[in-house]
Amino acid sequence: MTYIAAPEYESLFYVFNAIYPLSQGLCDEIIQQSEIKQIKKRTVLLKAGETSNTIYFIVKGAARVYYMNKEGEEITSWFLFENELLISVYSFFTGQPGFEFLETIEDCVFIALSRDKLNVLYLQYLEFNVIGRKLTEYYYIRNEKQANDLRMLSAKERYTQLMSTTPQLINRVALGYIASYLGISQETLSRIRKQI
Repeated sequence: MTYIAAPEYESLFYVFNAIYPLSQGLCDEIIQQSEIKQIKKRTVLLKAGETSNTIYFIVKGAARVYYMNKEGEEITSWFLFENELLISVYSFFTGQPGFEFLETIEDCVFIALSRDKLNVLYLQYLEFNVIGRKLTEYYYIRNEKQANDLRMLSAKERYTQLMSTTPQLINRVALGYIASYLGISQETLSRIRKQI
């Protein structure tokens, strides 16, 4: 199926179409209801205590999700790259203030869709509900796996696994962010990297 759209939408439609075939009507409606945003590196899109009303599809660039621990340190919980969704899950779906920060770590191009417009699309297009459910399952499973890895794997095993599944991290993400994601200090991360 051929879609007439800005080039930024090609990757979005590719990802969605791989989950469930998209109708031309849904594609047209996604284009109409969303907007393309260019955001500079180190921009905080959402702060803890704010309510998330927007979901972002990353066309280009990288972002992270983090929270502040009791000591005031930033703890990274997610890295997201091209063809992934950037969202504060709890806040977006409950409409309540969140506890996370969303921040770009590279210059980014996003396709942004508000919660209200997303709900309109869910009501109008059955196939979009299927896509939404599958994406929710994917991110839930990914989150569960990350939590299990933190509990069950050694720091070295966590690092090795992260590099095998997401090798672009080492060139695109600061080591301090990677260390906090793995639940270790930057010094420990440096030692592990020297051993491998």
